[in-house]
Amino acid sequence: MRPLLDRFYPIVPDLTWMERLVPLGVRTVQLRLKDASPAEVRRQIGGSLEVCKRHGCDLIVNDYWREAIALGADFIHLGQEDLADADVGAIKAAGARLGISTHSPEELEIALAAKPDYIALGPIYETKLKAMKWEPQGLARITDWKARIGALPLCCMGGITPERAPGVVAAGADSVAVITDFFTHADPEGRVAGWLAWARASD
Repeated sequence: MRPLLDRFYPIVPDLTWMERLVPLGVRTVQLRLKDASPAEVRRQIGGSLEVCKRHGCDLIVNDYWREAIALGADFIHLGQEDLADADVGAIKAAGARLGISTHSPEELEIALAAKPDYIALGPIYETKLKAMKWEPQGLARITDWKARIGALPLCCMGGITPERAPGVVAAGADSVAVITDFFTHADPEGRVAGWLAWARASD
């Protein structure tokens, strides 16, 4: 049976990146839009859903849960602030899978109370693409989180490279989500292809 999340998945900022990467064989991808108008949010999510459907890829929509439900997205990912304002009952009633970001034991308790389909932990390592108020979590925190959440899939992100990924998985992560490593690479498509090869070999 295919796992809920692929071993590796890219986080992309828009439909253009979706069109570049999903055809490479990506099986899970997250759309993380920032500061878009309501019409643009719908266009980006709708277009991404079409791309993913064509290529047999699962789309995770970050934050915009109302639009995701309206357009029929199967996965929604929420940060803690967005979770506080979200209608979790509506998300579940729509049949969407829910993932929640966590950075501390207190946030993990809040997330688990919402009965999510997976938990995200980060940043595992220092990340420069996004200013983070949280210190790097480290590998020991992964093992602790996995012990706490049991069978729920654990996705880790933040500063993960191909060299670091095996250690992240060995510590207990089921999936690694990546943006900086390929986004800043001279050959993003080639880098993602390498990640996909690793994911297949490590399943």
